[in-house]
Amino acid sequence: MSKFGYIPEGPVQKPFSNSGLFSPTDIYNLDRDDKWTQLGQLEFIETKTGSGVAAIDFTDIKETEYDIHFLTIQNFSVATDGQTGAIRMRNAGSSSFVEAGNQWANQTGRADSGTFSENRSTSSTYIEIARLLGNDTNATLGGYVYFYNLGDSSKYSMTTHMCSYGNEFSNEYMFNYGSGSNNVPTQVDGIRLTTTSGNISVNEASLYGIKVYK
Repeated sequence: MSKFGYIPEGPVQKPFSNSGLFSPTDIYNLDRDDKWTQLGQLEFIETKTGSGVAAIDFTDIKETEYDIHFLTIQNFSVATDGQTGAIRMRNAGSSSFVEAGNQWANQTGRADSGTFSENRSTSSTYIEIARLLGNDTNATLGGYVYFYNLGDSSKYSMTTHMCSYGNEFSNEYMFNYGSGSNNVPTQVDGIRLTTTSGNISVNEASLYGIKVYK
């Protein structure tokens, strides 16, 4: 019997091949050794905060370690009423974030008017994740963004998102969900959370990688 309780000695624990018998102690030890399969498990990379800043930047995103990244956003607010919540990506080796050629499409819904709309762009300076943001202290945004293929220079980098917030019209509830792309097959090594005009404040923005077993 192996030290992890395998019967017989030697099988490798991997996705879809759960050979052997495991006690709670075995599972604990396997997990500590990063050998216990947990498909879709989040691995923490970094948390950022900011008050009255132009942007929140993640520049050590471990793009070669993960095929999928997950960004959570808590209490995101804008200093100027009516602005857009935006994502930009940085191409590997560059010192600046891409401000041209981004493509995105999203759907918004407004509780105050019952209005639902489709919004899109094929050549934007950002990827939109929210619009018509209110700047009241009670109108802060909460949401998440998934990023795909950031470390693969042969593929487009893609996003999907879902955000909820108070809009500029008396802070009525609004949602925005959609997707975007940098529209260039290149490796991405940085993520920026920002707006189109003025400053932002963010109570907490946390970036994770989704573990991949290959």
